[in-house]
This record gives sequence, C-alpha cells and structure tokens, in this order.
Amino acid sequence: MEIPGLGSVNEDSDGLYCSAAILVPVLGNATCHILVDGYDDDPAKADFDTAISAFLALDEPVLKAAGPAIFEYYQDVKSDFAADEEVVSIIGPDDVWEHINFGGEATVSRDNYGDRRVYVSLECECDWEPEHGLQIVFRDGRTVTKVGPFDGHLTNATAYARADLEGVVYHQFR
Repeated sequence: MEIPGLGSVNEDSDGLYCSAAILVPVLGNATCHILVDGYDDDPAKADFDTAISAFLALDEPVLKAAGPAIFEYYQDVKSDFAADEEVVSIIGPDDVWEHINFGGEATVSRDNYGDRRVYVSLECECDWEPEHGLQIVFRDGRTVTKVGPFDGHLTNATAYARADLEGVVYHQFR
C-alpha cells in the first residue's frame, strides 16, 4: 500500500500501516517509523495525508515551544517524590530535552471521541518518569497540543472527558 508522504507501507500485526524509517526534522533529524491507524476506513484520507506531510515538514522550534509545558509535567512528577528520593534535576524548560528519548515511532490517527481531527502522537521515554514516560501530540501534524504521561489520548479534553480542557497542552494528572 502507498500513503502520500510515506511511500510504501506495510501492515503490522496490530493492523497499523508502518513506514520505513524516515528522518524527522522536528525530532532533530532522528529517524522513526510512522504508524498510521484507521486509514483504510476513514472517509477523509486526505486529512491523514495532510497531517503526515505537515509533521514531516516541521522544524525543531515547533517542538521546543512545548518545553515549558513539558517542564511543568517534570515539576509535577518531581513534587511526588519524597525528600530523600533521587530524581533527575532539571533547571528549566530549555533543559528538558537532554532528558528525553523520542523513541522510534510516531502514530497518526483520528480523534474519534473529540474534535475528529488527525493527530500525530509520540511515545517518548524521559528520565523523570520511567514508568509512564512522555507523550507529545501534534494536532494536524502542525502544533503541539498535548504533553504529559503517555495515556494514549490525543487531547486533554478527551482524556478527562472535560470540554473546558480543549486547547490545554498540559493538564496536571493528579
């Protein structure tokens, strides 16, 4: 199968289409596989194509703009540690990137529960939260619209079933 922007893709055991490893500029030219979920049955495949192309055209400043929200997530996790427990020390939003591993996959899917837009979601590892990691989500492949522990949701509004969280990039998870 061919998907615009990705070329030839293969279907994996979960029914997702998987691209070959692609250089992704927004991730500092790291390579990752793009996984596409729900493409066959979607009546507006062009939305996927547009999101994929936009994501692959992004540069690092778009991601770096999420630094303050990611730093807030770090501070919330750190506040849960007891005084005698060790946790990585991160001075500010610009320093979070030294403690994140982007991983090798980005998943493109439609939000079937909320605004029905197409999102690109990255599951990352981070030094301050090895169990839940970090999720970074790009609406339409263009703008970071959600960060926090990986929960698989594409927006905070759908994650918490709260319309007042529409547009909120980071929401304290406690």
